Amino acid sequence: MSRHRPRTWPALPQRLAGGVMDNHTHLPLREEEIPRADGVRMSLTEQLTRATEVGVDRIITSACEVPDFDPALELARAHSGVRVALAVHPNEAALHAGITTPSPDGLEPELRDHHVPLVEALEMVACRLADPMVVAVGETGLDHFRTAPDGWDAQEESFRAHLEMARLHDLPLQVHDRDAHDDTLGVLAQSATHGQRIVFHCYSGDRAMAHVLADNRWYASFAGNVTYPSNGALREALEELPRELVLVETDAPYLTPVPERGNPNASYVMAHTVRAIAGSWQVSEDEACRQLAENSRRVYGEW
Repeated sequence: MSRHRPRTWPALPQRLAGGVMDNHTHLPLREEEIPRADGVRMSLTEQLTRATEVGVDRIITSACEVPDFDPALELARAHSGVRVALAVHPNEAALHAGITTPSPDGLEPELRDHHVPLVEALEMVACRLADPMVVAVGETGLDHFRTAPDGWDAQEESFRAHLEMARLHDLPLQVHDRDAHDDTLGVLAQSATHGQRIVFHCYSGDRAMAHVLADNRWYASFAGNVTYPSNGALREALEELPRELVLVETDAPYLTPVPERGNPNASYVMAHTVRAIAGSWQVSEDEACRQLAENSRRVYGEW
């Protein structure tokens, strides 16, 4: 008998005490991108309906590969609660530079038709940032886990270019930082401008790194992995950060929070993460929702 429980779509959590924003997810742009559970795919419409029902009333979807830019913008125009973060993902940046060396995690990157030269891909981002559906530049940054060292220079070039785009358009920037804490902080120390709105999406640092973020007034966005029993260091960082610098996200379809870990993730499931944050802060759910919503508005504005 298999020890693995079947994947199911998470049950609808109880509605939150207040409205909150999922400030980083990957909404499915094509039906085949929706994971299967219970043998079926939950439609995007149903996912968004459920998010509204639990109080996740604003969603930012990240489009970080060239073929996804325009479909994501069209999706946002079709759904009033959805906006877009636009960028070239750091692993994509290496491919746009022609780097296909196997990565430290064993992945063998593959060039595809959309992998035009990096300068052209960055221009495809820049020319879309004035679109009113775009509320952030992201996700960009450094990934030393899924890109070999000979691709790191391209990632850094792309990261710095995105920082400048965000500055020129007065947009917040969502940082992808995977196994690259010191180098990520180094690039920001050199290239981020004073007062620039920087968000560490799916924060993965420790308490000491939280101090660096606090000193620079940079934001940390926590995903469902903050609920995992083994991630005590993440919860310590959450408790260390000033509460006005904390955001919440799903990074769906990944990082489904406890008690639904192992099942597909979606914005409506984020209610569990919000409640975990309230517990770490030792405040009421209502107070946590108010703080998270206020922080999100400060970074991304209203819509």
